[in-house]
Parts: sequence; structure tokens; C-alpha cells
Amino acid sequence: MPRTLGLAAAAVAAALVVSAGPHPRTARADDKKATIGSVDRKDPRLDALIPKDAAIEVLAGGFKWTEGPVWVKADGGHLLFSDIPNNRVVRWSAKDGVKDFLKPSGYTGQPSFTGDEPGSNGLALDKDGNLILCQHGDRRVARLGKDGKFQTLADKYMGKRLNSPNDLVMDKNGDWLFTDPPYGLPGQVKDPAKELDFQGVYRLKPDGKLTLLTKEMTRPNGIGLSPDGKTLYVANSDPDLAIWKAFPVKDDGTLGAGKVIHDATAEVKAGKPGLPDGLKVDQKGNLFATGPDGVFVFAPDGAYLGKIVIGDKNANCGWGDDGSVLYICANDKLVRIKTSTKGLGF
Repeated sequence: MPRTLGLAAAAVAAALVVSAGPHPRTARADDKKATIGSVDRKDPRLDALIPKDAAIEVLAGGFKWTEGPVWVKADGGHLLFSDIPNNRVVRWSAKDGVKDFLKPSGYTGQPSFTGDEPGSNGLALDKDGNLILCQHGDRRVARLGKDGKFQTLADKYMGKRLNSPNDLVMDKNGDWLFTDPPYGLPGQVKDPAKELDFQGVYRLKPDGKLTLLTKEMTRPNGIGLSPDGKTLYVANSDPDLAIWKAFPVKDDGTLGAGKVIHDATAEVKAGKPGLPDGLKVDQKGNLFATGPDGVFVFAPDGAYLGKIVIGDKNANCGWGDDGSVLYICANDKLVRIKTSTKGLGF
């Protein structure tokens, strides 16, 4: 999590923004907010994390596919998130509602891209407050520089282009751990431009060294670390193997044998919308993970505590405000719920 409260590239981001047409309807601070969904409580421990009267508020809608929410504490606080098919990053705040922040966000080439997901996916801030993006179309992890230009952090492994980096998390040493499924490729796993014959989870050192941590997961997607950094969580967004795994992180940074903490394949097969996708961890080590029909909540020991039921596909979630508000990218919407816990970094 960032030590600084600002976004180093904020001053130059406006120069990159291009109008994306009419903005989606967004709830203002003085609006009576629409609510959706419910909380399905499986374990009494969930009551200490989500108040019994908590409501899921709809903040904005009309996007194509939202992803990668990250909270920026500067200027009164605002949320950045990806609208992947529209190749842009959107800014939301209670004061100003929805605004374009960055376009293009993930594909900076010619407009001949034929895939459905050219834009950025997962977003994060580095220790200096710079925006770090997993870019589908450009097939890289990049930093938005102070000059407003993208700087490549990683785009190849062993001389071969990455598939389409999806989500990332920074550890206490400043290393980035990220996933690389094929979703940004027009033909996905069968795309002729795909150069790697696997989908990997990687560690990127500050000096640029890229190490493959595991290639055992068929569709690695959301990624997060326990508060002590000793456990890595990875979601697998495969409809035939819709699981979350926990990997012990060894002292040398490599991973031990992973174990499945939950299998939601049956829910997917039953027609529940969505797959295991983005995830975040709170200060106590509880895991909040988007999946079929909502956000699954797991205790540090892996026990399934319950679900924030959205009734729709959900891509990712992120902590905001004072750290107790969970923002959720729910298909074409942005929603939030007040919790009784706080996310890492707050």
C-alpha cells in the first residue's frame, strides 16, 4: 500500500483523458441511494465483519465491465476503476460522481484491436503513489509516469510476451505479484498471438527481475496476500474449476504447495452469475473474494463465513474511505457496503 496519499500522475492524467461519450448515471452524496442484494450469513463470525443492517448501495451504472477498484486518499478521497471494454479508467467520488480519468488505459496501439477487453484490468498504487496498471491490450504491467506516459514494468517472460496481466498485489518488500490469464487476447487461450503455453502467477522485483511462481492454475485471476505476507491467495476463474487457493510463501519468496480453500464450481454449474475473480484482504486476515452471485467472505483459517449477495456477475472489490467501506465492481455497476473491519493499508 502507498506511503503517500496522492497519485503522482494526477496532474498529468487529464492530458490523456478523451471523452467517452455521455457519462453513466451516478449517485450523488445528497441522493437517496438505490440498494440491491443482501447478506447471506453462514457463520456467526460474519456479524463482526458486516453489520446486520448493512445495505449494498448502488453508486453508478451503465458501464460495460468494471474492474480493478483502488482508493486514492488525496483530494478528499476518490475511487479509480477500470471499464475494460471502453479502454479507460474511471474516477468516482461522492462529491463529483463519475468522470473519465484515463483513456486509453490498456491498449495504446491502433484502433484495430478485435478483442472485447482491450483496457486496463487490475489497478494498484505503488509506494510513491503512482498508478500501476495491468494492461490487457498492451499485454504488460505498466506504471503511469509523472510525465503522463506509461512505463513498462513487465511484458515478457523468458523472451516471450505475457498473455494479458490481470490483477496484482504488492508485498512488504515492494515486489509485485501478478496473475496472467488469457482474457485480454482476442482469441483467449487459442489466440494465435499467444506465446506462452500456460497461465502464470509471477513475482516482479523492483529491479525488473521476473520470476514464475506457479503455472498450475488454469485461469489465475484475483490475487492477495495475508497481513503477514506469508500466504498468497489466488482465484481461479475457470467454470470447470471455480476455486480459490492459498499458497504458503517461503522465506525466499517462492511458493509452497497450494491448497483449495473453497470450491464454487457447483454454484457456477447451477447458473449463478460470475466466477472467482478479484479479491482483497482485511487487517485481520479475512478474505473478501468476488465470485458467483456476490462477494464470498472467508476467515483466515479458510472457513466460509457467508456472502455479500449482489445477484449479478462481480469482477473485483477494494477498500475505500477510512478503510471500512468495500467498493464492488459488479458487472456494469459500482456498488459499496459498509463493514465493521478495515482493509490493509488503512
